[in-house]
Amino acid sequence: KDDPLLALAFKLEETPFGQLTYMRVYQGMLKKGNQIVNVNDGKKIKLARIVRMHSDEMEDIEEAHAGDVVAMFGIDCRSMDTFSDGNLNLAMSSMFVPDAVMSLAIKPAQTKMQNNFAKALNKFTKEDPTLRVRVDAETKETIISGMGELHLEVYIERMKREYNVEVVSGKPNVNYKETITSKATFDWLHK
Repeated sequence: KDDPLLALAFKLEETPFGQLTYMRVYQGMLKKGNQIVNVNDGKKIKLARIVRMHSDEMEDIEEAHAGDVVAMFGIDCRSMDTFSDGNLNLAMSSMFVPDAVMSLAIKPAQTKMQNNFAKALNKFTKEDPTLRVRVDAETKETIISGMGELHLEVYIERMKREYNVEVVSGKPNVNYKETITSKATFDWLHK
């Protein structure tokens, strides 16, 4: 109880009330009304509401101790962020995330949906460390990479269902470049 707080956000969920962050307390205590610090980015957050989840029901609690798994609203963070009470500057090691095995080029079917498309990708990369998003510098395509075809299709379907964004997907384009690889002799007179 007297130890400084050390907690890890391990799951993020979007609800009608905002982002619900699931957190495991490893040391110390979380108390409603207290301020906690995201060790990864230094942001301070006041705990307005702490809940214990039972299936799909929420039970409001005043405090959580080491070993408890709780959920909180209003905490803007990424999955696997470490939190402390400000007295401890330790970051918990994140889980091992293997390299992506498959990539898809995606774009919204309608350009007017670009804003929702960007919001969806931002949210999905926050909640899933295995999903990677980048814009190819040469082809200007948005590339998503993940753990397989099903993994990427789930996110494309979620964009359609949660953000009302139809997505066009396909294989990423490859820029072909030519270069001189060996010496060649020639005899030419320009007239």
